[in-house]
Amino acid sequence: MRIVLLMALLAPNTVSAQTVEGSWTTASPTRERQQVLVRVVRQDCGSCHGMRLTGGLGPPLTPRALNERPLEALVSTTLYGRPGTPMPAWNTLLSTADALWIAQQLQAGFPDEAAR
Repeated sequence: MRIVLLMALLAPNTVSAQTVEGSWTTASPTRERQQVLVRVVRQDCGSCHGMRLTGGLGPPLTPRALNERPLEALVSTTLYGRPGTPMPAWNTLLSTADALWIAQQLQAGFPDEAAR
């Protein structure tokens, strides 16, 4: 977790994030930004993780698959990718707040584009 926080503080175009007793404290993306993020996840992430996020080239991004994973790990993977795999780093396009919101939504059941 400390590495994620340090990386979040050093990464360009990110919002600093901290944890307080295991919970994240950071500004949530605006409603308009959330609509953009839903489209990014459904279209860009969906190209590898399946359009319904149930898996494809990449693993499923469903609540069942992700609920046991710490938010910090999901945020870190989103922002910095997974070396040696096709999972790219998104830290040049997404802030820490964006990645945290996406991780929380994935664990809850990611919304459809029409739902936003």
